[in-house]
Amino acid sequence: MPGTPTIRRRFHRLLTASLGALLAVAVQAAPARADVGDVTEYPLTTPDSFPAGITAGPDRALWFTESDGNRIGRITTGGTVTEFAVPTESSFPFDITQGPDRALWFTEGAADKIGRITTEGTVTEFPLPVAGSFPLGITLGADRALWFTENGTNKIGRMRLDGTVTEYAIPTPDSFPYHIAAGPGGVWFTEGIAGKIGRVDHAGNVTEYPLPTGFEFPSDIAAGPGGMWFTASEQIGRITPTGTITLFPNPGGGADGITRGPDGNMWYADPLGAIGRITPTGEITEFPVPGGAEKVPFNIATGPDRNVWFTELLGNAIGRVDALPGRGPGPHAGAAQPGPRREDSRHERPRHLLPCVPGTPSGAASFCR
Repeated sequence: MPGTPTIRRRFHRLLTASLGALLAVAVQAAPARADVGDVTEYPLTTPDSFPAGITAGPDRALWFTESDGNRIGRITTGGTVTEFAVPTESSFPFDITQGPDRALWFTEGAADKIGRITTEGTVTEFPLPVAGSFPLGITLGADRALWFTENGTNKIGRMRLDGTVTEYAIPTPDSFPYHIAAGPGGVWFTEGIAGKIGRVDHAGNVTEYPLPTGFEFPSDIAAGPGGMWFTASEQIGRITPTGTITLFPNPGGGADGITRGPDGNMWYADPLGAIGRITPTGEITEFPVPGGAEKVPFNIATGPDRNVWFTELLGNAIGRVDALPGRGPGPHAGAAQPGPRREDSRHERPRHLLPCVPGTPSGAASFCR
């Protein structure tokens, strides 16, 4: 495994590198009735904060990480944003999930910590036992514990509410464990460089399922119809509880975050500039984000308003896409409303936003930078 300083430098460089001027977010008056796929964007006040992970909170708001701003953000369904500082400087908060205790839990990759924030904004940090763990993905398990990926040590971690940690080694070396989600039989995670989907049961037994070629480079994962759904290079995948894998070609060519939407379909963020929807049978529709190729839609979650919310990694904004007909922001939505739809103006850019590290397998160029 590459040394921890190398991982940190490259991952941090990924999120701070300038890819051009950020586009201003335009807002207009709301239409009388929202259509599926209409996009609303809410700019963040902290410049260059690089919002990454996002999840629904217990307080009918969305909570998100600001990876370079070193903050945790909260946005109401009406678009009001509040930000809370993370005590450890340059901690690289990345992924976030709702805990069993009405608090939000998040990873601090560069600090080797798991953070907890109450809905009032009080932050507690729990150091991990091994330096260089570099936690990235996090999820709530059925056992009421927090499960997370340790990219730096090639392990899956489990944290109880008191901060007690247990770790489980992944059999494949240098697998690049990335995102993680609860599902049948335990928690499921992606192994980006190894090209595998992993599962660890609550007893700590790890099972790995290789993807067909090993070069699909899986990214995010979420429970959905028929099993666990995941994003991969130019494909959306599904794996059943018994390990049967189906891949659906993605005509848009990019996919990162994925979540189950309120309509029973899976929704994903396409970093090339769109929000996508895939049915259980594999039918894909993509809805362009205005200027989205420069904004990089990154992670995604279903909100309490039954719409789908996403982070714009370089757009410095939180977006909302209407997932059901007629479900606009409502009378308390605030000033920011859906902007004009634009034709998809994508251009070539890396399909995935993970760092290239020494020892990356050949063929991984479309996966990392």
